[in-house]
Amino acid sequence: MKIETLYFETVEVDEKDIIHFENGLPGFQSETEFVMLDLEGNPAFKVLQSVQTESLAFVVTNPFLIQPDYEFKLDDSTIEQLNVKQPEHISVWSIVTLKEPFEKSTHNLQAPVVINNESKKAKQISLNHPSYHTKHSIKGGEHQHVSSD
Repeated sequence: MKIETLYFETVEVDEKDIIHFENGLPGFQSETEFVMLDLEGNPAFKVLQSVQTESLAFVVTNPFLIQPDYEFKLDDSTIEQLNVKQPEHISVWSIVTLKEPFEKSTHNLQAPVVINNESKKAKQISLNHPSYHTKHSIKGGEHQHVSSD
């Protein structure tokens, strides 16, 4: 099927690659279907694109590439909701807030997106962890929190 996208114009996607958010994303409850699109030449980042809404897309990254000590435990209800059978079927993504220059961009460790790559079920979860914030530097290293401008 073809979809219109924010960053790539029209793209062809396979329906089996559609990621389903049962309750949408916070602030976008009616947006329940997304696809993950590669950013050519930049494997550390991807685009989580709404299937329904061309203008709704999030740049995401694997938080473990930037914060190797990042960790949290999924609660039983999330494991059940996502139909997780094996931990290796899960991928975790943090939403990036792009800034100019790019080095000032941040990523959200407080609310990661968790995807079961087997069932294609996903959820953005909210962590109540004192070390994780919504604006961590993408430069990595220590948990560097970036204050609002």
